[in-house]
Amino acid sequence: MQVEVVFSPAPRQVECVALELPAGATLRDAVEASGLLAKHPHFSPQSLSFSVWGRPQPAEHPLREGDRIELCRALQVDPKEARRLRYKGQGGEKKRRG
Repeated sequence: MQVEVVFSPAPRQVECVALELPAGATLRDAVEASGLLAKHPHFSPQSLSFSVWGRPQPAEHPLREGDRIELCRALQVDPKEARRLRYKGQGGEKKRRG
């Protein structure tokens, strides 16, 4: 079966590996076969989460033909806080009705 493993080790940087795996392969098998963790040793499997087509899955999850496996880094900043900081940085203040 053919699957794709995708990892973004840094913002705006994406690495994609297409794999041919035997039937019954798991998410863990695909991650190991991709070699992405060996290429980026500063990321440990414990510091990453895994998803298939954007849905979080355990490492034992069985794969299907055409699956896209994503290695997900932890968030550096809470998305709500990042939005607040961007808004402040733009000099934005709510307009008051008068």
